Amino acid sequence: MRSAEQHGRGITPFSYADDFTPALLDPERAAPAAVRGPNGKAAKKRYDVYRNNVTVSLIDALAAVFPATQRITGTDFFRAMARFHVRATPPTSPLLFEYGRDFPDFIENYEYARQMPWLMDVARIERAWLDAYHAADAEPLPPESLAAVPAPRLADAVLTPHPSTRILRSRFPAVSIFAANRGDGPVGPIDAVEPEDALVTRPHLEVIIRRLPPGGAIFLMHLIEGGSLGMAAAAALEESPQFDLTANIAGMVGAGAFTAIGGDENDGH
Repeated sequence: MRSAEQHGRGITPFSYADDFTPALLDPERAAPAAVRGPNGKAAKKRYDVYRNNVTVSLIDALAAVFPATQRITGTDFFRAMARFHVRATPPTSPLLFEYGRDFPDFIENYEYARQMPWLMDVARIERAWLDAYHAADAEPLPPESLAAVPAPRLADAVLTPHPSTRILRSRFPAVSIFAANRGDGPVGPIDAVEPEDALVTRPHLEVIIRRLPPGGAIFLMHLIEGGSLGMAAAAALEESPQFDLTANIAGMVGAGAFTAIGGDENDGH
């Protein structure tokens, strides 16, 4: 980006970057004066091409992370919305898969998406899917480990969450909407109308997304935060009298949501 001519003009790498970068995502800003073509001529057209390529690349990155969201809105709507997000939120990491972490929050406040209030939660599930995919590997808790804990000590058990485990809560049937739009097949009518909570895990090679039963989200959230099994079950029952402890334990173990079990009296099991 810097030439011998820039040395002669006294442009340091830092000041050149300061001039070059801010206008990349803002088409209203003029091309930096420090950007020059051959023979010192202004390079506005070249800079505009580069600026457009940067924006398109970031929109493409968002489309790759949020395919279900794009399928719901349609490509034109999604890319227009993504363009506004790109201009408002430049990347902060050199890792492209990190980009778009704030996109669901942007959707929540995007005026033209207000007729789809569940869209932000579908996007949050997609972001959680990607984070789970890139999470560290760890062996999930074997079912026999929990079964080996003596019944009197089970309530005090504390579980270690798998690095990929995420919980998402929605006031809408976001899990059903996500599942219907994640693939390439035709999307039929979605009968679900109740709020849905999602458990996202990647116990081995593939990311798994499960719709949680009543009380399941608060139960798992307490466990992830370090609460004991007994405390988590009590919180779940308080929120939902329909909470089924046995079914939820089986579900979380089957999903590989945790990696180890401990407690004041049962360390080592």
